[in-house]
Amino acid sequence: MIRRTKIVATLGPSSSDAKILDKMMEAGLDVVRLNFSHGSAQDHIERAELVRSLARARGRAIGVLADLQGPKIRVGKFAEGKITLAVGDTFILDANCTLGNQERVGLDYKDLPSDLERGATLLLDDGRIEMWVEDVHGAEIICRVVQGGVLSNNKGINRKGGGLSATALTEKDMEDIRTAAAFQADYVAVSFPRSAADMELARQLLREAGGYGMLVAKIERAEAVTALEEIVMASDAVMVARGDLGVEVGDAAVPALQKRIIRVARKYNKPVITATQMLESMIQNPIPTRAEVSDVANAVLDGTDAVMLSAETAAGYYPVEAIAAMHRVCLEAEKESESEYSCNRMDTDVARVDESVALAAIFTATHLSNVRAIAALTQSGSTCLWMSRISTAVPIYALTPEVATRRKATLYRGVYPINFQQDSHNRDALLIAAEEELRRRGAVRDGDLIVLTIGEPIGQSGGTNTMKIVKVGAYKHPSR
Repeated sequence: MIRRTKIVATLGPSSSDAKILDKMMEAGLDVVRLNFSHGSAQDHIERAELVRSLARARGRAIGVLADLQGPKIRVGKFAEGKITLAVGDTFILDANCTLGNQERVGLDYKDLPSDLERGATLLLDDGRIEMWVEDVHGAEIICRVVQGGVLSNNKGINRKGGGLSATALTEKDMEDIRTAAAFQADYVAVSFPRSAADMELARQLLREAGGYGMLVAKIERAEAVTALEEIVMASDAVMVARGDLGVEVGDAAVPALQKRIIRVARKYNKPVITATQMLESMIQNPIPTRAEVSDVANAVLDGTDAVMLSAETAAGYYPVEAIAAMHRVCLEAEKESESEYSCNRMDTDVARVDESVALAAIFTATHLSNVRAIAALTQSGSTCLWMSRISTAVPIYALTPEVATRRKATLYRGVYPINFQQDSHNRDALLIAAEEELRRRGAVRDGDLIVLTIGEPIGQSGGTNTMKIVKVGAYKHPSR
């Protein structure tokens, strides 16, 4: 059984060594995440090149996702590095404070006071500390501590229920978009988008910088939930960013929202990543907890395209083991999730010939016995993306000469990109070459059926217009 759900892993100090990274690929890594909240532009450029160099040596594609920091609102620094707050304490968030103490601390987002009023609830350090806003005087936000704890340098601030006005793209993000374009990131994730306009601006900036990557909307603001469909439609992919999302809407609301976001993403043909604390205990331990195993499995059952590791692989002690654990959990969950054919989109009218061929191929492969593979000869990868929106146990092979297409397809559920040079303009010759490639890889053998899709004229992007069913070993090469 081939794993269909893809694994995204964040690179960091624990996973930047070539030997470790190569072992991560062997364990099942599909896409690397470069977290632009940490490291320099040169760090990210060098890591992207290392990933691609190792992938080339293995003869496979690995996607690269550049994750923008976004407007993370944080407290400043403390004179002693940290303080301890007790329930009932008065504490001031002061936009003019330079170095914090037991009574107050500075802010990196100077406009925060103008976003707040008496009665607002602030959640600090991912919700570990809760404060109630008693009053706002100029640059000072006077708070009463509702839930105490240790507060240290640069911890994040969220407003419960959302409502902060910070723009999705900061000056740093705009510079990072240019960096992502420089190494041709396959995906660029936009943090804290509130509307379709945020995604459209990111796309404009990326294209102006010469980047071709697909835009990922990270759903982590309360406002993003309200505008979910418009944000999804303006994006190329979606991430269920459960950390900040859980802080803003409440942890109990996240599981149902996860299911809803995945459902909406699939409705609009967008790949979706489920992220945050999936195997959190594996930062310190070589095996996951049973609850974490259930969390990963449920994301697979929900229909996510990919599951993501963050600190587990960036800073944890067991980056290779974390990927291996993710791999085996996904495989087990897929035995259940792919046992039944998905009718997603099968009752939807389509306007494009290539999309209708993709849907017909999936329907045929699922209902015709002895089909062992779907092979899509593709330029852009759109045919494979449409196919991947419908759950089926039949593997989908994206045969393409385009490097960028192979890398993007690493995120599509159930799609396996293959370097396939379309040297001939003879359709039958190409289809037989595709059959031979799958046979060589052990995907099919004599007597199996393959559903093949191709477009004519050959090599034209968006031109898929033909589906053919072939029996492996039944034909010989035509004259060329």
